[in-house]
Formats: sequence, C-alpha cells, structure tokens
Amino acid sequence: MASAESVQIGHALVEFSLNGIFPEEDISSWRIEAGYLAPALESLAAAKSKLEADIHIINEETAADVSQWIANTKSLEDDIIRTRNWANEIVRRSEAPDVSGRTIQKAEDKVDFLRRESAYNNQLYDALASIKHVSQLLDQVELARDERRILQSLHLLEESWAALDNVPVSKSCRVMKLLDIRAFELKSAVHDVFDHVWSSLVQIDAPTGQISILSSREDEEMSLADAVIGLKAYKEVDKRMETLWQGLDQILIRPRTNIEFGDMPAIRSTLSLAGKTDKTVKSLFYDIETVLEYLSQRLPDELIYSLSSIMMPDLIPSIITYWLEPLVPTSLRDMDEFQDTINATEAFCAHLETLKFSGFEELQEWVQNVPRVWLAKCRETALDSIRTKLSEGLGDPKEIERVETQTISQEEERRFASDNTVPTNSDGWDAAWDDGEVGPNPGDQQKQPGKEDDGDDGADAWGWGDDDDGEGGNGANTTVANVNPKHNDLTEEEDAAVAWGWGDEEDTTDAKDTTVANKDAQPTASTRELTLKETYNISSMPEPVVALILAILEDGASLVGSEGNPMAAAAAGLFSLPTLVLAMFRAVSPHYYALNDGGNMFLYNDATYLSERLSEITNDWKARDDLVPRAKSMLRLDNDVKALQSFATRAYSSEMATCRTILRDLLGGSQSLLQQDELGSSGLQSQVDNAISYVRTTAASWSRILAKSAWSQAVGSLVNTVASKVVSDVMDLAGIGQDDAYNIANLIARITELDNLFLPSGADKNAIPSTSEYASSWLRLKYLSEVLQSNLQDVKFLWMDSELSLYFTVDEVVDLIGLSFVDNARTREVVREIQGRPHPRGPAW
Repeated sequence: MASAESVQIGHALVEFSLNGIFPEEDISSWRIEAGYLAPALESLAAAKSKLEADIHIINEETAADVSQWIANTKSLEDDIIRTRNWANEIVRRSEAPDVSGRTIQKAEDKVDFLRRESAYNNQLYDALASIKHVSQLLDQVELARDERRILQSLHLLEESWAALDNVPVSKSCRVMKLLDIRAFELKSAVHDVFDHVWSSLVQIDAPTGQISILSSREDEEMSLADAVIGLKAYKEVDKRMETLWQGLDQILIRPRTNIEFGDMPAIRSTLSLAGKTDKTVKSLFYDIETVLEYLSQRLPDELIYSLSSIMMPDLIPSIITYWLEPLVPTSLRDMDEFQDTINATEAFCAHLETLKFSGFEELQEWVQNVPRVWLAKCRETALDSIRTKLSEGLGDPKEIERVETQTISQEEERRFASDNTVPTNSDGWDAAWDDGEVGPNPGDQQKQPGKEDDGDDGADAWGWGDDDDGEGGNGANTTVANVNPKHNDLTEEEDAAVAWGWGDEEDTTDAKDTTVANKDAQPTASTRELTLKETYNISSMPEPVVALILAILEDGASLVGSEGNPMAAAAAGLFSLPTLVLAMFRAVSPHYYALNDGGNMFLYNDATYLSERLSEITNDWKARDDLVPRAKSMLRLDNDVKALQSFATRAYSSEMATCRTILRDLLGGSQSLLQQDELGSSGLQSQVDNAISYVRTTAASWSRILAKSAWSQAVGSLVNTVASKVVSDVMDLAGIGQDDAYNIANLIARITELDNLFLPSGADKNAIPSTSEYASSWLRLKYLSEVLQSNLQDVKFLWMDSELSLYFTVDEVVDLIGLSFVDNARTREVVREIQGRPHPRGPAW
C-alpha cells in the first residue's frame, strides 16, 4: 500500500502537470526516496488515463455539435437571403415619396442591424468552414495513418497545423482546444507508426549481433529515402543516426577495434561478425570499409553526412590511439614496415572520400604529420627509457680506467724527484703508471670536482670553471702547491682548494710551483711523455644513456643522408633529442641516486663519465668519413658536455656540503665543542669519536666509488673540516688550564689517528701519510697539540727553529701563549722575542 507521502507526491505531480500548480513548500522541500517514485508514477499514469478518456468523450460529444453547426450554417444562409430581400424592400419603400422621415429612420436602423447581422453570419460561416476543413484534414491524417502512408500523414498534419492557425477563432475556444488536442494525438500516433516502419527498415539486433538496413519493404509504403522527410519533420535525423552508430559500435566496431581481444573477429558484408582475422591495420581498414560501403549503398546522402559527424569523432581517435600510434617505430630499422601502414592509411582516407563520408580530417592530418609523430614517439620512448632505467636502481658498479698523458721536461722531472713528489721506485707508484715511466703525483693530474663560486668543494683540477683563465682554460696546465701560510685565513671550503693549488694559476712566481707542460706538445730530447692511469666506478646508468644517444644520432645521420626518406624532415629534431635525454637524466637522477649510499658521488662519477664520452663521441663524429657535412654540423653536444660537467660539480658539492654539515653538527654545531660544560670529558670524547667514525665510514663508502685522487680530495676535505673546527674552538677559549690542555691534546690525538687513511697502499707503520696534502689545517692541528703540551721554552723553539711559524701567525701564537701561561716577565719576554721574528723560516711551500 502506498504511503501518505507518496500519495501526496503523486497528487502534486498531477496538479503541476495538468494545471501548472506548484506544490506547497512543506511538500516541495521533501527528500524524495526511491520508494515514493512508483506510487507517484502510478498517480501520473491514472491521471493520463483519465485525461485520455475525457478527450475521447469530448470527441464523441463534439461530433454532434459539429453537425449541428453545419445545419445552423445552412439556416443562416437562408436567413441571409431573406434579409437581403428585406433590405431591397426597405430601399424600395424609402424611395417612395409618401414615406415620412420617422419611417425612413426606422428603416435605416433596420438596415444597419441587418448589415451587422450579415457580417456576423459571414464570420461565423467562415469560422465553421475553417473548423470543418481542419476536421476533414485530421480525418484524412487518421486514415493515412491507418493505411501506413506516413509521408502523406505528415504532409496532411503539416497542412492541418497551418489551417488550424488560420481559423478566425480565439485559441481559448473549446472547439479550438479540442482540435489542437486531436492534432497532437495524431502526431504522436503517426510517430509511433513511423517509428515502427523505421525499425523495420533499420534493424539492430544486438542479441544475434547483426545489423541490416533495407531501402524499402513490400509491406511498407515508406522507403528509407522517404524516411528522411519524416526524420526532418520530427527533427530526429541526428538522434536516429546516433542510435544507429551506437548499434554499429556495440555490435561490430568495438569488438573489431579492441586490440586487446584475444581472437579478433572479422566483419562480413552482411554487417555481422564471423570467423577470425589478424591484428594488422590493413585487415582493420578492410573490415571498416566493408561496414562503410554497406552504409553508403543503403543510406541517403543526408543520413551519411549526419552519421559521419557522429561516428568519426569516436572511430578515428580510436584507430589512431590504439592501432596506428603503437605501430610507430622508435628506430629507422622498422621504418619500411611502418611505411606500409602509412600507405594503407592514405588509401583508407581516399576510400572514405569516395564513399562520401566526412569528418576524418584528424586521420588525414596524422598521415601528413607522420615525421612529427615519429619524432614525438622517439622523444617519448627515449625519455621514458631514462625514467625506467633510473627507477630500476643503480645496478652493479662498473670499473672505469681513466688514462691521461702529459709531457714534462727533464728539469721538471728532477724538480718533482727532488721534492719527493714522484718516488720513482715506489711499489705503490708503479701500480698507477706505465712500466718504466715516472711523472708527477697522480693526484695532480686527475680530474677533481669543481669549485663553484659559493666556496663548495668541487673545483675541478682539469680546468672546469677556468674558461676565462688564459693558461688553465682547457685543463692543459695543472699546478701543484704545498700549504702556504698566506692561505691560513681562508675559509674551510677554500682550504681543500688551496691544498690542490686551485686559484693559484696566476701565482707563477712561486719558486716551488711546478707547471706541467701542455699535453699536446710533441716530446723532444729534453722532454718525456708521462701516462697516468687511475680507476673509478660508475653505476649501470651511463652506458645505456650513451647507447641511446648513439642510436639516435645514427638514425639522424641516416635521415640526413637520404633525402627521399619520408622521415627526413625529422632529422633536425632527432639531433636535438640527446639534449632532451641528458636534461631528463639531470632532472630525475638526483632523486634516484639519493636512495643509495654515496649516491651523489656515483652521480658525480656518472655525469663526469658521460661528459667525457660525449666529448669522445663529438670528436669521433667529426672525424668520420661516412657522414655528409650537414650531418656533422648538426651534432651540437658541447653545451651538454658543459652542463654535465657543471651537474657533476653540483652533485659533488652537494655531497660535500652535506657531509661537512653533519660533521660540524657532531662536533657541537655553531657552539664551541670545548665550551659545553654539561658534556664532561667523556661526552667530548664521545662527540669526537662519533665524528671520527663518520669520517671513516664515509671514506670507506667513497673508496668503492671514487678514484684515488678524488677520494683523497674528498676525504681530505672532511678531515680538514674536523681539524678546522677543533682549531677554531681552541682559539675561541677564554683560557686553557693544564687539565684543559691535557684533555684537548688527548682529543687531538684521537683525531690525528685519521692519518692512517692517507697511508700509501701496503705501506709499513713508518710510512709518512699524505694527510696534510689534502687537509690544509691538518698540520695546524698537530702543531696546536704540540703547543698545548709545551712549556714556554718549547713554544719558543717551535717558533724559532721548527715549523710552527708556517702554520700559525704571530698573533695566533701570542694568543695561545696568553691562554695557556700566566702573564709574567718570562712570558712577556718570550712574546717579545716571537713578535720580533714574525717570519723565522720564510713562506711555506
């Protein structure tokens, strides 16, 4: 049983539909539940049935009225004739001389009345005649409908609507309302018959999977060509064509074009699926052409035009996206097969034009822009391969050997030997050099991370960033410098650079600076060639990147050399792809490399390796004889090489900055390590041990990645950070007692154990570590420990006769004396003597 709410909702719907009465707010604000709709629809159905019954009753009632109106019309005609006779009689009498003026006036009034009455009767006659004409037309419509003469019914309906508009009676008149209702009912009835006839001509049988279109039927008066008129009359051309396309798509097109189907069905000429076919584009076009030919032979041109506008926006993008674009090759090797696909597509477009279909301009544009499409596919594939390779991880490392040959003079060789920078008989040295050859320290010749303007470690001993220096712009000239007191006031970031001689290119007057001759110079009797070999590790990423770039360049060269190739227009775009590939590598790689320990150092090595390989590729490319000059000129990788070098520098600098920040935090951060009273002696030792452990752990991690020279540079920077922090914190103390000095010396002794990181491979315990070559503050730290453990006389000796003056200034030593010793006459005397000889040993080298 329906609820009260559903009854009220049904009543409100009926009132609104019949009388336009909007429901009260207490009803219209209700939330309609799904259960209310069925009773409400039942109410509407009941109201509809009642309205139809009333209309039929009215029709039956008016039939007698119309007959009566006709009879009245004949009676009126007799009255009009009688009235006309009266008027003639009145005129005759008025002309008589014996008629008085009163009689004349009465006769005139009667004439005027009869004239108005006659006009009214004429109007009534015309209205009744028009109503009769409309009723007769509607009768003819009904008869034509029953005989299934749809076109004639539509023409008569159109004529009846025009006649109904011309009836000289108010539209609110009851008879006009009845005629209008009848005309509307007949229109609906004719549409129902038309719909039935259309369905018999255009049959879409989804259960059996078959579609048939008939031009005409023997049992139907209307043909498919005539149906166009009906579709226009009801404004259903696009609607019917959309329904037809939905049937075609569901039954034929979608199963045939869905490439993911296991077995691809074929389309028969009877518009049904049968058998199997292959998944080639030619077979697809053949089956679609079968459908379109069938439609073209049976549908009128107007329907073909409408169907095209509805069908093509769905069909063409599907063909391009799922059939053509996957076939676009990523290499020229498969271009011949793809050319067959292009030819088939062009033939398909030409056939569509023949069949008078339209709306496939997108497919024609795709064919015309095939070089651009192919280039876009190459670009997409290349960039996606970089992302995919990076997402798979760095893979197994690969050892790379770097070889550099320099030419030095005998005098320079003797100078190196006298400075003990080239121990010619050292076992460790021989391992890195060609047999029988000696040369400068391998660290001096190896490519080191660049040093940027912000002071980060990463300056490149190969000349990166020195383009504006007349001597070092190409990395041909490399200088070697020892620690110099004039650099003692440099920042921590600059200390490592000083240790390698960075920034000293202009200081050519230093007696100890040694310049290596240009590597391009030809050896003479007074010179000899020096070959340095060193190994480092790269990840699995650079080789695929290089292989991808080489494949792209070879395809580009092939296109430049064959002007008849339809893809020749894409040659210039191919030569720009390596830049995009490398840009993608630089953009995405930091994220994936950061997921691995030492990832930034791997990234530094990989980027460096890529820049070297690209330089080699550029040189080899220009030297090839099998390339046309245009292909040689189109290769422009110089900017990419520079970008990779800068990128490698940033990766190295980022890693070093992070490690130095961690070290400083382990050593107290912005606070002084030695002024944290709450830590105590054990706490300070723990902090120092943590920092030392971090340096060792990081050094061990980097040893599996970096070349020996780069490893020494990087680890030396970390060691220098620790040394600089401790020296700075000691110098900032307000005073140093005997116990404090002892504790500080113990802490420094723990730190100087890092010396064993820089011992030569296989060296004994008496070997001299090279820590000070890579950490400019290392000897400052050691001499600071000596000062803290010495008396005044020892401090004076260290200044006058030892090398303390090479690593500390006069003011720094005086400050240390003031911190460690009581101010008395002896102290002041020693200070005066030290101040009297500010440079007892001259500059350091």
